[in-house]
Amino acid sequence: MIKKIFLPILTVIALFGLSACNSAESSDKPVKTVDLSIDDSRRCHQCGMMITKYPGPKGVITINGQDETLAFCSSRDMFQFALQPQNQRQIETMHVHDMGKTEWSKPDDKAFIDASSAVYVYGTTAKAVMGPAVVPFSSKEAAEEHIAMFGGKLYSFKEITLDLLEKGAMGGGHHHKH
Repeated sequence: MIKKIFLPILTVIALFGLSACNSAESSDKPVKTVDLSIDDSRRCHQCGMMITKYPGPKGVITINGQDETLAFCSSRDMFQFALQPQNQRQIETMHVHDMGKTEWSKPDDKAFIDASSAVYVYGTTAKAVMGPAVVPFSSKEAAEEHIAMFGGKLYSFKEITLDLLEKGAMGGGHHHKH
């Protein structure tokens, strides 16, 4: 008896979960879990630098079972935190600025998208705070336009690795001095 009731419930939950994922990707509404409310004194969880003081895409992470959102001065710093094995298990959500929909100099928090659904440009000449920028876009077309102007190569979410980020940092220095 219990199995007969339980299976349809699981099916409904699974279908709802899929439709929620699809609607989140195609929706232009801001992502609900992201409310940075960044003020000028908020610092990067990874490096401690001021978040709003620098240009380029930012990232935010929510951790399982915690209300606080971890904010990062760059999507690159967010990845450097998220890809550490001890941090991967705890991550609930990751969001990045869609740089096809916001200004480079001061990204708008309404332009956050799910990091796993974004495409990325790495190796671009566009300068962000932490060395080479990992530039997120919601569309491949916007990413290709960026590449046409600033160079770089297209990557999927799964292709962004610590190894890739370390190679990109070679010769470029870690921090830009201001």
